[in-house]
Amino acid sequence: MGPEEPIGVGGRVLAVDYGRRRIGLAISDPSGTIATGLGTIAIKDVAEAVARIAAKRAEWQYTRIVVGMPLETSGRPGPMAQEVAAFVKKLERACVDIPVVTIDERFTSAEAHRLFHQSGRKLKGHKAEIDRLAAEILLRQYLDTHGTHGTEADE
Repeated sequence: MGPEEPIGVGGRVLAVDYGRRRIGLAISDPSGTIATGLGTIAIKDVAEAVARIAAKRAEWQYTRIVVGMPLETSGRPGPMAQEVAAFVKKLERACVDIPVVTIDERFTSAEAHRLFHQSGRKLKGHKAEIDRLAAEILLRQYLDTHGTHGTEADE
């Protein structure tokens, strides 16, 4: 994808950690400084996921969407990459005037698991919280890289 506008002017960034059953969500503050987890949405299919995210646009006031692209440690697309790419295309069509960008999501789930484990809680029964935390980590990485500092290109 091409160069981006600075994010710190007039809008929030929505981060999406795509999964077949649940999608983790996080949103930035308007200045692009703080990442806050929104929770997860349970989904049945991609069309439903896209519709639910698009329907929240007015409430969440996002002006950019960041979707985690599942890459392997080698940097090549992982097994879910084609599914995520199809999701991104549908999201672009549903949110036609909103930039949808992808970023490398390697290690976000592992980091979410590590942070969750450090909190002393058991994973069982908390998978949705892990997905929300992964989206928040993804958004923090994006904000740290792109922040309000200028127009860097996506990878």
